[in-house]
Amino acid sequence: MSIESWLAFFVACWIISLTPGAGAVASMASGLNYGFARGYWNALGLQLALLLQIVIVAAGVGALLATSALGFALIKWFGVGYLLYLAIRQWRAPTQEMSLQPRPIGRPLSLVLRGFVINISNPKAIVFILAVLPQFIDPGRPLLIQYMVMALTMVIVDLIVMAGYTGMAAKAMRLLDSPRQQRLLNRSFAVMYGIAAGLLATVRRV
Repeated sequence: MSIESWLAFFVACWIISLTPGAGAVASMASGLNYGFARGYWNALGLQLALLLQIVIVAAGVGALLATSALGFALIKWFGVGYLLYLAIRQWRAPTQEMSLQPRPIGRPLSLVLRGFVINISNPKAIVFILAVLPQFIDPGRPLLIQYMVMALTMVIVDLIVMAGYTGMAAKAMRLLDSPRQQRLLNRSFAVMYGIAAGLLATVRRV
């Protein structure tokens, strides 16, 4: 991969990561509920799923998934169901008196798992990676090194972007000093999860 190709890919990564999606919603919800330090574990789960998706594409399985109607549908509807489940949980999330009670303590492993499931259950991500990554691959050079460079680039960029989403939500939590405000924001995130589920439900195989 030439430096010109890498720079083009680097810009593409920023555009992809900054585009709001289920991962961004999950990062903001984690920052809202657990604060930055604890909520950022969700971003690690997102990246683990991203790395696995890149491995799947590099191994050629992504091409099979892109042409398998059943495999695509199973993964897609699992993702839709999981996002709806998160929407219901966020809608029902309890409020708390900020001056008297600390934030709930989320377990890092459960947050990592949540982020992983959100990303891995999105077949659009695999198909997108399958469509984008090969455009930046130089077939005359070692493929493994090129995939590793692109994977590292995507992960670093996405970690930075998700840190921004998580941090903004964590700071917003400090301004929510009433149960009514907290309930409103919780339900706003629930609606965003629902919208993400609806968008995922409309995805079709290319």
